[in-house]
Amino acid sequence: MKALVVIPTYDEKDNIRAIISAVLAVDERLEILVVDDSSPDGTGQIVRDMQAAGESRLHLKERAGKMGLGTAYVAGFGYALQRDYDFVFEMDADFSHDPKELKNFLEKIEDADLVLGSRYIKGVNVVNWPMSRLLLSYFANLYTRIVTGMPVKDATGGFKCFRAATLRAIDFSDIKSNGYAFQIEMTFKAWQAGARIVEIPIIFVDRRSGVSKMSKNIIYEAAFLVWKLKISSLFGKRRRSRLPTN
Repeated sequence: MKALVVIPTYDEKDNIRAIISAVLAVDERLEILVVDDSSPDGTGQIVRDMQAAGESRLHLKERAGKMGLGTAYVAGFGYALQRDYDFVFEMDADFSHDPKELKNFLEKIEDADLVLGSRYIKGVNVVNWPMSRLLLSYFANLYTRIVTGMPVKDATGGFKCFRAATLRAIDFSDIKSNGYAFQIEMTFKAWQAGARIVEIPIIFVDRRSGVSKMSKNIIYEAAFLVWKLKISSLFGKRRRSRLPTN
């Protein structure tokens, strides 16, 4: 079994060394791909230094500039599929996602096509967010569920594990979003392809250092995206691939 944890970065020098060490300590089957958008703070150089020190399970993909979350993950997915990884994770660099939860994902993905880390499946499990942002996130997920019909309580979360076959069933050229809406779109595309989706509870802790990438544009993108997904599904846009049924 080969599993790759894709971690997009932009100015994460305060977190990157610790998150890499924590992830690799969870399970010897895990490898990491850092997709760095030429961070001015030297995040990429820290990763290269760790590689030079002999960390063979650490990989780095550097891009020319700040190109966004969605394209970073798509680049990571392509890297994983080209190298025949069995499972591919999405994970933040800032410890909002607890590396210890990776073991739970690895267990659940054995009987699923996509495992989502959910902040809302057992109440509200978010730490250190202001009430305004918590309410925005909670109702954004409710809004997404109502509009799309997707039976997922946390469609905007970024802690996920895909079976490689699930990613192969998604045409990345059809993915149009690039902010946090990307999380909704990827889960929707997997659901449309017939993926067995399992949500597991996680506790989301707001970043312990660095600056959040959230913006109004990201919120607007997500709000409009759900209607685009709904309309495309209503008009029966042909799916290029579908997961085999067991």
